[in-house]
Amino acid sequence: MKKFLLSIGVAMFIGVTSFAQETTALPLPKVDQKYWQHESLEESGVYGVNTQKAIQFLESKKRKPSELIVGVLDSGVEIVHPDLKDNIWINKKEIAGNGKDDDKNGYVDDVNGWNFIGGKDGKNVAGDTLELTRLLVKYKDLFETSKDAASNKTKFATEFAEYQKIKEQYETKLAEAKQGLAQMTQYQTMLKAPLEALNSEWGDKKITKELMANFKPKSEAAKEGMFFFGQVPESAWEGLTMAEFTKSTLDEINEGFTYYNDQIEYNLNTELDPRSIVGDNYADKTERFYGNNDVDGPDALHGTHVSGIIAAKAGNGIGMDGIAGNGYVKIMSVRTVPNGDERDKDVANAIRYAADNGAKILNMSFGKAYSPDKQIVWDAFKYAEKKGLLLIKAAGNDNENVDTENNFPTIFNEKGEAIVNNVITVGANTMDPTILRSSFSNFGKKSVDVFAPGSKIYSTVPKKDGEYKDLDGTSMASPVVAGVAALVWAHYPKLSALDIKKILMESVNTNPQLADISVTGGVVDAYKAVQLAEKMYTAKKLK
Repeated sequence: MKKFLLSIGVAMFIGVTSFAQETTALPLPKVDQKYWQHESLEESGVYGVNTQKAIQFLESKKRKPSELIVGVLDSGVEIVHPDLKDNIWINKKEIAGNGKDDDKNGYVDDVNGWNFIGGKDGKNVAGDTLELTRLLVKYKDLFETSKDAASNKTKFATEFAEYQKIKEQYETKLAEAKQGLAQMTQYQTMLKAPLEALNSEWGDKKITKELMANFKPKSEAAKEGMFFFGQVPESAWEGLTMAEFTKSTLDEINEGFTYYNDQIEYNLNTELDPRSIVGDNYADKTERFYGNNDVDGPDALHGTHVSGIIAAKAGNGIGMDGIAGNGYVKIMSVRTVPNGDERDKDVANAIRYAADNGAKILNMSFGKAYSPDKQIVWDAFKYAEKKGLLLIKAAGNDNENVDTENNFPTIFNEKGEAIVNNVITVGANTMDPTILRSSFSNFGKKSVDVFAPGSKIYSTVPKKDGEYKDLDGTSMASPVVAGVAALVWAHYPKLSALDIKKILMESVNTNPQLADISVTGGVVDAYKAVQLAEKMYTAKKLK
């Protein structure tokens, strides 16, 4: 499930309007914030992944890349985005639009991937419930409908205890969603008029400290807007006009409104059952061939952003550059995640689909607290491992220790044993070396392998003529690692998935802040990774 994460600018606004304690933001290193994930630690002091030096090293060694497919298991990908369209996987064995399964893989017209949360009639699941909600309904039916269970709680003691726990968590989440919706409505009311008045009086000039110091607002509304604006750190408005700042701030508050409203309407709605749209028998966990070929879906923002981080076209003079965006990495869109919690059956089938159709790396920027059918996901993990795939997954955005708190899918069984070795779990870091872990990022000495840039990451978002946006989350950190893995593996194709994992984990830039909250204690570095890959190739006498 996607999380709503406030930027520091809006967080400061909310702090002011809620009379919260003010926070002093330290000045960030002077780098281009739209590209900071590519930065070199040695040259800038920022824990980026050193993309350009990695590319220069590969060129110096005359390493030519092989094509490599990255499966993006997500909400969907806008495959016609100008910065992505040249780097989208095309199933050359399939004839587009003829309504036939030309390659006999069980999926009709799967030219760019597949959609496991859509129906044969072309309709798609947009919003779905949380797994928590689905379990609440299941247990509610058991204990409030079944006379046997209701009258014999001793026999069903374990299930009843779980029901009580889930019911409490559900009620807490519902109350939080209602409170969040009320707050966002309040912020819309309190900030819209003052910011728009300030914007009107400011004009189209770029914001600077000097102009701010000399600016005299005329109207009371603009004065109020200036009061709010004065609390925001420079990093939130540097290089922007007041119109741009106003739009981004109000847009974010509106996103918050939508997020909490969707929680009430979809995620926590015990009456919602969108599975009828898909048309599969959800109880049949062996069923594989359902869905449709709409790889965009109704809301491809998350998956498009993830895909751009990995493979937005490099050097084309627009937008931003993906870490592995020079044309050799192709994005396979496997639509798996609705606005809500992904379902275990869909995750398992998405992994198998990508593995069977040529993907070498899977990016999985999703997670949830409960996984009632985790075994079928583990079976899919094992299948992918046997097929030689590397799986990269987000650690989650709950600021929790996932050594002790569940965040599925996980590679650890109930005994704490790893069921596979081909997964890298990624936490998120900031561009501030003094506060390196992103405040939202999950962590774990055993369960989180590496960190990667995940705060304020600029990447592609849906709109056919090309749009871009900053987003935050371990959802952004995971594709940074997937991009680095693809960069390395494409240039050293005879290495195995376990080789690539070893390389990425042994070439991190360590920092004491991460030592006790991750396996490696460091942030992925592409330059050091390709150097290590070169040594491994030489040692193995590979060409």
